[in-house]
Amino acid sequence: MEGFYDSFGLLIAGALGVLTGAGATWAFWWSDRTQRTLPETPAPVVDDGVVRTLAVLRSAAVVLDEHDAVVRASAPAHALGLVRDGRIAPAAIRDLVAQVRRDGVILDEELEVPRGPVGAGVLLVQVRVAQVSEKHLLVLAEDQTQARRLEAIRRDFVVNVSHELKTPVGAISLLAETIEDAADDPTAVRRFAGRMQSEATRLSALVHEIIELSRLQVAGALGQPAIVHVDDVVAEAVDRARTTADAKKVRLDIGGQQGTQVFGNRDLLVTAVRNLLDNAVAYSGEASHVGVGVREHEGLVEIAVVDNGIGISSAEQERVFERFYRVDPARARATGGTGLGLSIVKHVAADHGGDVTVWSQPGRGSTFTLRLPRAEVGDAGGPAASVEPGPLATTTPPSGILNLPTPTDSQDEGAPTVRRSAS
Repeated sequence: MEGFYDSFGLLIAGALGVLTGAGATWAFWWSDRTQRTLPETPAPVVDDGVVRTLAVLRSAAVVLDEHDAVVRASAPAHALGLVRDGRIAPAAIRDLVAQVRRDGVILDEELEVPRGPVGAGVLLVQVRVAQVSEKHLLVLAEDQTQARRLEAIRRDFVVNVSHELKTPVGAISLLAETIEDAADDPTAVRRFAGRMQSEATRLSALVHEIIELSRLQVAGALGQPAIVHVDDVVAEAVDRARTTADAKKVRLDIGGQQGTQVFGNRDLLVTAVRNLLDNAVAYSGEASHVGVGVREHEGLVEIAVVDNGIGISSAEQERVFERFYRVDPARARATGGTGLGLSIVKHVAADHGGDVTVWSQPGRGSTFTLRLPRAEVGDAGGPAASVEPGPLATTTPPSGILNLPTPTDSQDEGAPTVRRSAS
């Protein structure tokens, strides 16, 4: 009897095992079938009316879901770089979105946001963020960069005119009175008339450079950019600077690499190099040398203007590109300098996606280097990328472009010197 119960127990256990396995198999089949028949979770949907409204807005518009992912973005939003990888890119706008979600109020602020993922360019945008549904937020952004830039230009123009033009205007007025009083003295009249002519020339140059600088600060200053041969730019700039250099018996040398090209505006680049040459000649002594060297380096074209003049102290090197700043005011007055030449160079470089740097030591001379993106042959769309902005002043003397003898004969040895006469 005991053996019977043992056999019966084993039979019951086996039956239970079979039932358990069958149940597990059925449960797995039913779960898989249910999952395959469930509808997929729908993607976030934006009302057609909202889509049509976004399409006609001139402002950049972005719709966000409850997770702050971009559901819909207009073309201007992408053009301004506000959307990247399905998210709002600028941190300042993301902070504004978080505040609206937290407080439930409409916010409207002017923000400074990066122009792109690299570089130092910024945009000024008027941003408005509002909750448009239980889950969705609407971000509107209006680019105010150009408007603010024009306002700054107008302010600067008024300040510059009132500050700088009063000196030559006052001098001309005083000289005119003096000539009137000395009408019976032909020698005095000729002397004062010559001084009046000098002040008038200075006034004309000042007005021209203020207008030029104002034009450079407006978007689109390059006009219709094209391939520019750097050899032609340097040759024309040297030719324009020759009269001033000859008056001081300063020899102009051209050296470095030939055949380089950049993408931009030829006239503006000639103006920039000419300004660097005029500056070098003005701060060099009689019968000295000024050189222009060109080379390609790491995808950039570098145009260096080298002199062995008085040099610039480290404290002043960061300021030489400011409007109306003069290292030596007395020398600037004597040469008719306006204090705008290097500021114009800085703006021309920036408009071409480049920069300008200075290396200098008092008594040893200065080297100003204009760096521009190299243009590839057949390039029709402009430079692929701008120069990563660096410090305006550098403590390392440039080498490999053009070296001139210095008064102390202490120029770095081993740097190749290639020199062609500019005459």
